[in-house]
Amino acid sequence: MNESSTGLSAPGAAAPAETPSTEPAVPVTAAEPNGTAGGRALAGMAVLRSSAGRNLGLVVALGLLCVVGVVTAGDRFADVDNILTILRLAATIGVVSIGMTFVITGGGIDLSVGAILALASVWSTTLATQAMANDVHWLVMVVAALAVGAGCGLVNGLLIAYGGVVPFIATLAMLASARGLAEILSDRRTQIINVPAFREAFNGEVLGIPVLVLIFVLVAVVGWIVLNRTTFGRRTLAVGGNPEAARLAGIRVQRHTVMLYVVVGLCCGIAALMLVARTTTGSSTHGTLYELDAIAAVVIGGTLLSGGRGTIVGTVFGVLIFTTLSNVFTLNNLSISVQSVVKGLIIVVAVLLQQRLASRSKT
Repeated sequence: MNESSTGLSAPGAAAPAETPSTEPAVPVTAAEPNGTAGGRALAGMAVLRSSAGRNLGLVVALGLLCVVGVVTAGDRFADVDNILTILRLAATIGVVSIGMTFVITGGGIDLSVGAILALASVWSTTLATQAMANDVHWLVMVVAALAVGAGCGLVNGLLIAYGGVVPFIATLAMLASARGLAEILSDRRTQIINVPAFREAFNGEVLGIPVLVLIFVLVAVVGWIVLNRTTFGRRTLAVGGNPEAARLAGIRVQRHTVMLYVVVGLCCGIAALMLVARTTTGSSTHGTLYELDAIAAVVIGGTLLSGGRGTIVGTVFGVLIFTTLSNVFTLNNLSISVQSVVKGLIIVVAVLLQQRLASRSKT
């Protein structure tokens, strides 16, 4: 390096004629070695902000819950039947949470998923639907549930995307309407399933694994592929991150928003079939507070409530964490009220952690 580049000159020497640099002076600081505490802290924060780091934290949390379950409940928790029970319970809300992941990643929210599930369960188990299922095929019940779910999602999407209604208000209205319609159709009575083929198909096992769990796994795998490996997934991230930039990039934001709500509606239809098969009933009370459980699982999993970042793997772990937590509380005879308090605290901590990591990533 010559002397002029360092800003120094030999004593008595004439300063060389040189064009002044237009670049701003940059203060020189000593590079912090990677081995220092500060360097390790920065590296640790980078790991936490990464997808692998977040998933690792969820795995650790789930593992600690399992340890607590074994210590406090012993063989009752570790029993194979209890593990299968946890998976069956997680499967239904898990499918709803997969759909919710897409909506929240796209910058929206859906408070009506529980009510849509109830309406789909009632519609697919009416006497007329079951009679047709016995005469034709049990798939009639499947088509009915999926059509109701997709239809409700379509209405939500149209109101939000083209009607300009805020997602919170539009889905809140659907929550009240769908639940009320379910009560009207069922006359507030529980509808018993009289289609043996339907029960056998959904309550069976494949290689010792319940069909309901396999459905959850299939939906999760398809959801991961769509979100991470398709144009639809990339557009979802773009719309959630910056809708105006997405529009300028050529994405039809309104149409894509409608499709997102149709997706979550379809997931509600699938979950309704799973819940109907597990309980052998259709009821207007099905899916109560499912919207809160789904949002909680999505947030715990690492999906940003503000949109623009979503993770299907994280959602799956979030569902398993909450379901395992409820199971541990039940085995230890703790009240539902205590469970609700703990869930609320977990959600608050998760959101605060998200905000902290997001603010640090910007600095």
